[in-house]
Amino acid sequence: MKHLIPEFEKMKERFPAGFESSLVLPCLHRIQADRGFVADEDIDGLVAYLGVPRVQVEEVLSYYTMLRREGIGRHHLQVCRNIACSMRGAEGVIEHACKRLGVKPGETTADGKFTLSTVECLGSCGTAPVMMVNDAYHENLTLEELDRLIEGLVVEERAGEKR
Repeated sequence: MKHLIPEFEKMKERFPAGFESSLVLPCLHRIQADRGFVADEDIDGLVAYLGVPRVQVEEVLSYYTMLRREGIGRHHLQVCRNIACSMRGAEGVIEHACKRLGVKPGETTADGKFTLSTVECLGSCGTAPVMMVNDAYHENLTLEELDRLIEGLVVEERAGEKR
């Protein structure tokens, strides 16, 4: 995390003195972008750098589902399970993804390529059911589209291995 301090200093310039706690979320985002997740030593470093209580950093990490404490697969499939998505078939999407990938929500495939997660809301209720793959939304998702999407990612992985 120490190599990120210059970036944190630039972020800090945008806030008035005494508002270091406002930097917790943007710093955690940057740490995760760098490492792929937020490790215990990152939390320790951020607490020391910002001078905020550890519980404040832990609260932010536990509240925001986009922040992770563990590494994930190269392809992160996040299926919304909120009411709108559930009413339009999200439970079937989740079940189908579990069978296709051989994992349960919260798990990563043995080869480390896919992580399946459920999230409370992706903010796309009008196009339910919805799933994010990494940073891309896949809306009005059907089981057939899910199969094509996963197969496309598998093919992409195979092509990458041949390079």
